[in-house]
Amino acid sequence: MNQTIRVGIIGDFNPNYPSHLATNASLIHAGKAMGVTVEPAWLPTDSFDAQVIEHKLRQFGALWCAPGSPYKSMNGALKAIAFAREMGWPFIGT
Repeated sequence: MNQTIRVGIIGDFNPNYPSHLATNASLIHAGKAMGVTVEPAWLPTDSFDAQVIEHKLRQFGALWCAPGSPYKSMNGALKAIAFAREMGWPFIGT
């Protein structure tokens, strides 16, 4: 059985940023090395408000705060990071 892990990427995806493309590729590559399927999903920073943030982020097995600031909403990025820290969610920031 092939396990699937959904990784929420906190950031504002821009296909012109090589680091954003590399983020997706690295997650997929790491999953293959571990024998799991990784599904990266970009989460725009301006989509986090107090009413939906927990519901939105709990859908993911892990969170990654992507490179590429300034973010559309630094406040949104910080809210997502706070969620990960306060809830003990698997998290990495680059």
